[in-house]
Amino acid sequence: MDRRTFLFSAVATAALATNVRAQALGPQDQKLRTLFDEMFSEMLDHSPQSVTRLGLHQGARAGAKAQLNSASISDLAADKARNAANLARLEAFDASTLSPSEVPHYEAVLFTLSAEAEANQRYAYGDVGAGDPYVISQLNGAYRSVPDFLGTQHGIETQADAEAYLSRLAQFATVMDQETERSRRDAELGVIPPDFALERALTQMEGLKGDPAASPLVTSVAERAAAKGIGGDYAARASAIYTDQVLPALERQIAWVRSLQPRAVHDAGCWRLPDGEAYYRDALKSSTTTTLTPDEIHELGWEQAKALSARAEVILQGQGLTQGSVGERIQALFKDPRYLYADTDEAKEQLIADLNKQVAEITPRLPQAFGALPQAAVEIRRVPKFIEAGAPGGYYNRPALDGSRPGIYWINLRDSAENPSWTLKTLTYHEAIPGHHLQRSLQQEADIPMLRRIAGFSPYSEGWALYSEQLALEMGMYENDPLGELGQIQASLFRAARLVVDTGIHAKRWSREQAIETMSSIDGSPISSSTTEIERYAVWPAQACSYMVGKLVWLRLREKARAALGDRFDLRAFHDAGLLSGAVPLTVLEAVIDNHIAARRAA
Repeated sequence: MDRRTFLFSAVATAALATNVRAQALGPQDQKLRTLFDEMFSEMLDHSPQSVTRLGLHQGARAGAKAQLNSASISDLAADKARNAANLARLEAFDASTLSPSEVPHYEAVLFTLSAEAEANQRYAYGDVGAGDPYVISQLNGAYRSVPDFLGTQHGIETQADAEAYLSRLAQFATVMDQETERSRRDAELGVIPPDFALERALTQMEGLKGDPAASPLVTSVAERAAAKGIGGDYAARASAIYTDQVLPALERQIAWVRSLQPRAVHDAGCWRLPDGEAYYRDALKSSTTTTLTPDEIHELGWEQAKALSARAEVILQGQGLTQGSVGERIQALFKDPRYLYADTDEAKEQLIADLNKQVAEITPRLPQAFGALPQAAVEIRRVPKFIEAGAPGGYYNRPALDGSRPGIYWINLRDSAENPSWTLKTLTYHEAIPGHHLQRSLQQEADIPMLRRIAGFSPYSEGWALYSEQLALEMGMYENDPLGELGQIQASLFRAARLVVDTGIHAKRWSREQAIETMSSIDGSPISSSTTEIERYAVWPAQACSYMVGKLVWLRLREKARAALGDRFDLRAFHDAGLLSGAVPLTVLEAVIDNHIAARRAA
């Protein structure tokens, strides 16, 4: 899901809980539901890529499959105007007339819309709201997202689908030019990505160039059309579009990014941007759905790191590893050849096979902790080579709503040294089950309205995935596997370190190098991995803080329910209550669990 759609879904999710209980809604509640249905329709009108991701390109929306999202300055302004208009419409509601159960949802939506509107009024650069300041970087830009979208999201079953692909391929050039123009506008405002972000972006852009006949943009449509028996020389037609339109636009963007390099600085934090300190505070508010300050989050990170390091110390000593700091000993384990896969394609295929085995091993144990289980399958695939340099170590794409695409857990295999065997269980539990795949599949399969099925809040979903790593430990998945358990602790240290270094570079003005060194010292990850992570946080401020903040809220709410319910507490019921209600801001999650507690007491 593109970030604009993600932000909108975050706004709309909580309110749409009203649809689940349509028969109990009062007149004002019904009006609120109608308002959010209208907002969703407006979002689809301006996000054809979302229509495709959701499988809604039928009937009146059939034409959306031949379009890409616009990235123009005028369309960005229109997005901001719609946000402001929706806020005004919501503020017109008298919350005192809503049903008591709906008030927390109203307040959650109001919080998100208000945060977006406030940021939109204050900052003239970046995307909607605060948290995405750069149009083009190693993580941002159509040059990176559109090839992946066309290859993995744009299905080809008919000739019309293949023709729509070619239409989108041609529009790819237009979108890149629009982003280049927005980047020019932002550069005039003093908003230029750090030098290392530009260098990474250029490496990836250059990787898109080459023989048109071998480009994934060309081979994707040609091979899939042929596989479906669709007539027509799609290889030649796609190659012509790629050569005549896409490559020139890519070259123009490359030239523009190169022209920025002499003006770029090495400072990693967004504090150097116009009103940058306030921008970061607003980004934290949006990313964590809390009012925690940078200093509070920084200290929370150090506190978590200290507690987790103490547990890691016990395991390390039990393995006879006693010399050096916890971070130094974990770094040594990362380099230990006994736990490394060879840096060959064959060994990387074996690595993926081992991940599939881990999924198979935990699946039978899920009924221990969950009443509801997902129906959608999950596949494990390698991150495409042309984006792996700037991509995270692992990530997840949810299944298509219509069942045409499974959930996909992507593993980055750019360097086998980043994936020693003792770390892989935890990554699998985070990205697949009981983490992202279980949570997002259950959400999509729940008997709730469309918006509620697709909505996302980073501290909810990423917090759940991080909580799932610990849950797998509690389910016995690391029994007789102390190094595997160390992998779980290291992953949590990694997220604790994120709190420290993200606030370090953006609020405390740390250098890129200081942040890299600090991160590796806390979680023991290789310098190459820490470097990629720090460069990610530099261009996506605050998002990395959502993981640990969310996990701690999930844990706190579980203990709250356990303490309140005593013998009536049931772990499966707790999880079902939190998951089947759909993704929500952390404040709304608290209300969901409070309602669960009240219902269990009354039963």
